[in-house]
Amino acid sequence: MPTPLIPPRQRSAGRRGVAKILAALGGLAVAWGAAPAAAQGKLEAQYEATLAGIPVGKGAWSIDIQDDVFSAAASGGTTGILKSFAGGSGTGASQGRVVNGALVATGYQASTITSKKKEEIRIVLDKGNVKEFGIVPEPPVDADRIVVTDAHRRGVWDPMTASMLRVPGNGDPLSPDACHTGAPVFDGRMRYDLKLDFKRMETVRAEKGYRGPVVVCALYFVPVAGYIPDRPVIKYLAAQRNIEIAFAPVAGTRILVPFWLKVPTPLGPAMLEATSFITAPQPPRVAKTQ
Repeated sequence: MPTPLIPPRQRSAGRRGVAKILAALGGLAVAWGAAPAAAQGKLEAQYEATLAGIPVGKGAWSIDIQDDVFSAAASGGTTGILKSFAGGSGTGASQGRVVNGALVATGYQASTITSKKKEEIRIVLDKGNVKEFGIVPEPPVDADRIVVTDAHRRGVWDPMTASMLRVPGNGDPLSPDACHTGAPVFDGRMRYDLKLDFKRMETVRAEKGYRGPVVVCALYFVPVAGYIPDRPVIKYLAAQRNIEIAFAPVAGTRILVPFWLKVPTPLGPAMLEATSFITAPQPPRVAKTQ
């Protein structure tokens, strides 16, 4: 890793800080308004995370959108040099109904495992409002943490459902208008807003699967509640103005999902990018006749 001007002890601390930044970004799903999905589609994707060009993690993501229900699931873990400092793995999943073409989540679950602990999060939702949630083991009370109120848990998206950007209208969903949005997210612990601004159009080529255009947006993170203001990772992410995210389409729908995410860090650019992105439309199910 090209850090010759940083003493060894500072490099170690820096890597731990970057690990926290990457972990936080792993929990930052990209959330937006509930415009209708156009049809049904499916996605199977594989992602690789790199830091300054060095592989540090891998993950998988699957999405299945039917005419009346949907599900999404992701898994991943650290690899290579990062595993030595912040080894761990995690899974996340959401499911819900498709109502008048819109994705309406009813549940979200997430689990993370590191060398020090295992944590599980569960959220039950009803029309965008959190009805139940829990973290096991229950996190310790911290007087410096901004309290999440009942009001903060209304009109929100869970991280997994939120990661699917729904584009309204009848035109091409891959347009600058896709980036003119933002939304509130509750991940079981923290409430934050994510905002987008259009930057440019690009063409991507996965090693397997999708080859075509993506819309690139600037991504801004705004913490609202459930966080400790003095935490360096929160300050760092909130101050960033150079985070970029590229969205690609799920075939057969008006839903876009992240193809790559780029984040500047003290040790060089961090990037999460799809290596395999296989998507296909699904025909509506034929109703059974008596």
